[in-house]
Parts: sequence; C-alpha cells; structure tokens
Amino acid sequence: MLAIRMTRHGAKKRPFFHIVVADSRSPRDGRFIEKLGTYNPLLPREHAQRITLDKERIAHWLKVGAQPSDRVAKFLSQAEMMKPRERREQTKKPQPRAKAQERMKAAATAAAAPPAEGGEKEAVAS
Repeated sequence: MLAIRMTRHGAKKRPFFHIVVADSRSPRDGRFIEKLGTYNPLLPREHAQRITLDKERIAHWLKVGAQPSDRVAKFLSQAEMMKPRERREQTKKPQPRAKAQERMKAAATAAAAPPAEGGEKEAVAS
C-alpha cells in the first residue's frame, strides 16, 4: 500500500520535513518513491514557505490510491485538496477506572453541598 507521509530531516531540535509518497512498509526516513512537498514547523503559520505542496502530483497519487497520514491529510484539507477527516474518538484508556470515577463524583457532590450552619467555629481576631 502506498502512503503519503512525512520524512524528518534537519538538525537536532531543528526539524524539517519532506512530504513524500512511499511504500507503507518502508522506514520513516527510508526509501521513498517521489517527493511531493515540504513542511517547516519552525516558520510562523502565515509564512508562505511553511507548507509547500506539488498539488498536481499529490492529486495523481491520491487518484492512484495512496493514503495520506493523519497530519498530511490535515495539510491537504487546508489546501482544499480533500475533505477534512472526521476526528477520532478519544480513547478511554487514560481515564480513571469506574471506582475512582465514583469516588471523584462523591467528592464533588460533597464539596458542592452547602456547609451545615452552626457546625463551624468562627475565627476570633486578637
């Protein structure tokens, strides 16, 4: 399967990416078929050279069946070359388990309840 994805270039802490079409089984920075553009994340969003795309060749590879990566698909939708992808649903793995969520709800309701009058002592200024 063909993939339109990015390969990393540039120095340490100075990333620069080439947008390429490659076999999906090849390594990230390995062999590719054709270079289709560049992406420089260090430039401001408004800068013309931040993302450069060869629109004709990208259209050809999309027609042939190449699948863009998530980030490249976002770039292509910004360039109006394809419709935006639907956002994926967030996984539930980083959320607390059921018992912890129940404890958090109980603590939130206890904190939201108004304190009982007469049970609190007032601080005396000396």
